[in-house]
Amino acid sequence: MEDIQVFSVFEITRHLRQVIESSIDALYVKGEISNFVHHSSGHMYFNLKDEFATMRCTFFKGSNFKIDFKPADGQSVVCFGKITLYEKGGSYNLNVNSMVPAGLGEMQARIEALKKKLQAEGLFEASIKKKLPPYPETIGIVTSPTGAALQDISNILKRRFPVLAYVYPALVQGNEAASTLIRGIEYFNTVQKVDLIIITRGGGSQEDLFCFNDENLARAIFKSQIPIISAVGHEIDFSISDFVADLRAPTPSAAAEIAVPNRDDLLNYLRSMQQRLLLAGKNGISDGKHKVSDLTLELSRYHPQRLWQDYQQRFDMAAMALANVKHLIREPNNAVQRAEQRLSSAFELRVLGKIERGKHDLQNLAQRMQSMSDRTMSEHSRELKAKAELLEQLSPKNMMRKGWALALKDNKVISSIKDIHRGDILSLQLADGAKKVEVTED
Repeated sequence: MEDIQVFSVFEITRHLRQVIESSIDALYVKGEISNFVHHSSGHMYFNLKDEFATMRCTFFKGSNFKIDFKPADGQSVVCFGKITLYEKGGSYNLNVNSMVPAGLGEMQARIEALKKKLQAEGLFEASIKKKLPPYPETIGIVTSPTGAALQDISNILKRRFPVLAYVYPALVQGNEAASTLIRGIEYFNTVQKVDLIIITRGGGSQEDLFCFNDENLARAIFKSQIPIISAVGHEIDFSISDFVADLRAPTPSAAAEIAVPNRDDLLNYLRSMQQRLLLAGKNGISDGKHKVSDLTLELSRYHPQRLWQDYQQRFDMAAMALANVKHLIREPNNAVQRAEQRLSSAFELRVLGKIERGKHDLQNLAQRMQSMSDRTMSEHSRELKAKAELLEQLSPKNMMRKGWALALKDNKVISSIKDIHRGDILSLQLADGAKKVEVTED
């Protein structure tokens, strides 16, 4: 016995562990979960079995926090990890690094294959995507009527912009979901025409979102004549409907933010435009008054009466000069009179000629001034009329005529339900008047 080498149980199991860990690389193992335990430490312990064998597995807390489903007995899964051996128990074990439901890999492979097919056909091309309407009046929402996604979208639409929204109730998971989503798109394209369509649902597992990777749904989105926003799941979730749609929103709430403008921003813009229009009108009128004043002053310089007065004054001065000359020289009175007559006749002819030319120039100047004034006033009138029509279309009163109301509390506009409490007296401003109402519920 002294020549025989004897090993302890620990030495044998440690050697086997070294052999197993060094010779077997990390691998994927498929099986059914049994004896599942989620320990208070955060670690998961379970067996992975099939009809012929059972393997012990350990899924440590540092790795299992990344999985997006809850493992349970009887569930078929695929685990990736490293085989090891515990000396104390003398049994081999799979240290799991990651785990997914069985079939998830095949599902992802089918999605990737369909994505490549549709991309090759041009369904994802950015150049053919339709532009979203900047100010939609009607929006069609294809989703579950009981889901949180619809509530999120409705709240944001009410807060941001007064738009009429129609809901087509559809399934958003399961085998029949894709067909109901397709019927919703067709309904808003043919029966209830809208300006924009949103297909949406909240977050979920990849199996829950699988219906949004349906090929027929992708082709229905592509054929839609109405722009479509796809808002499926959370920001990290991507589906084929996101790639085919005219725009992808990371969440249902983001879809509502993208679909409509901010009402407060529009009102501020309209107020700014109104101020600019008023200022432009005042400046235009002021400029017109200055031009008319300048033209009036210019016209007064060439008025016939003023020209005649100037010539008459010059004639009187000449006559006075001649009268003085008659006293200085000793010529017959008749000679002086003849000279005076000739001078007067020549002077009158010259004055009358200039007066006629002055009248003609004044008439031409008056015609040009009138034409210029009419053209300027006509242009300003057309511009003011167009801007007034735009203001009228976007005015709050016009919105009230469509059925919207303005709620006031203590003569202040209410913009949030947080400002309303039971017992408050509100004033509802409608298109044809106002009514006082009392809040009976919080």
